[in-house]
Amino acid sequence: MKIDSNTAAIVTGGASGLGQASARALRAAGVKVTIFDIAEAGQAVADEIGATFCNVNILSEESALAGFEKARAVNGQERILVHCAMTAKGGKTVGRDKATGGFKRVSTEDYAFSVDGILVASYRMASISALGMAGLEPLEDGERGVITLTSSVAAQDGQVGQVCYGSAKAGVNGLVLPMARDLMELGIRVNSIMPGIFATPPMLRFKDFNPAMWDGLNASVPFPRRLGNPPEFGSLVMELVRNSYFNAQTIRLDGGIRMPPR
Repeated sequence: MKIDSNTAAIVTGGASGLGQASARALRAAGVKVTIFDIAEAGQAVADEIGATFCNVNILSEESALAGFEKARAVNGQERILVHCAMTAKGGKTVGRDKATGGFKRVSTEDYAFSVDGILVASYRMASISALGMAGLEPLEDGERGVITLTSSVAAQDGQVGQVCYGSAKAGVNGLVLPMARDLMELGIRVNSIMPGIFATPPMLRFKDFNPAMWDGLNASVPFPRRLGNPPEFGSLVMELVRNSYFNAQTIRLDGGIRMPPR
């Protein structure tokens, strides 16, 4: 897709981490960006990079629809959606209960919450965006837009305690092909990125809090022996935007890591 200063994009989870890196990369290319997040830092990031901020809860249909309406009122209909925001809970399917000494399971409610925060939210944001893109004038090759979802290497290498997260992220990958086929006649592409271990705020806390764990995380990556830098995720987002032959793909971005059971 050819992009310019008239191109609009929406990035969910743009207040920090991979979302912020994506928003920065798009703005550096001249794209009009709207950040969706619930964190107050989203406004500061938007002010810094010259973007628009909308307080959007990805778990709420009403909040999402209001966010898209506001973003489009400011920047016009988006041709680019990058969905990075998520929420989930952890725990083993069945594990020891430290309080009782017996066993407990991840509750159905916690599992459903995780599916809602990862898989359902991905469908929500992608389908709302695609409905808007469908009304755009097509570009070269009949292209109207591109949707990039965020999965995880856990979709393929789910570890102990990741039954909620890993299976929901696998569901995100499962969205990609049928959704891309649903949208092919409209010229809307759909892909997902499966990041490995990236130096985002949840991981960076180990750098000072637990240096040994931090060093171990870095050493676990085959090459380069370090955590991924968020701008490297942003770089792949830009390639998926620009290269129109990327469609219906689930792409690992992980330095060659394959996660062990624990």
